[in-house]
Amino acid sequence: MRMMMTFKLPVERGNQAFKDGSLAKVVESLMSKLKPEAAYFAPMGGKRAGIIFFDMADPSGLVVSGEPLFHHLNAEVEIVPVMTADDLRKGFEKTEL
Repeated sequence: MRMMMTFKLPVERGNQAFKDGSLAKVVESLMSKLKPEAAYFAPMGGKRAGIIFFDMADPSGLVVSGEPLFHHLNAEVEIVPVMTADDLRKGFEKTEL
């Protein structure tokens, strides 16, 4: 299932991780594990943040996806299932009210 993960880093921990190189290492490692369809990084709410779209075949992928960000960067992480416009159309076609 296609998932969207958003994350935000606390400013002080983000500063420290940027300086010591762990921010780049954690993000690169996560990208190689998730093999995302798309990934975007930007400041959000005054914090370093990212949005990553990836496929999750097994619910245990929640651990693989979120734990590195929680553990190494003290990040706020949200992971939710998402649809493309085609997926939404298919859902409309299958729904009867």
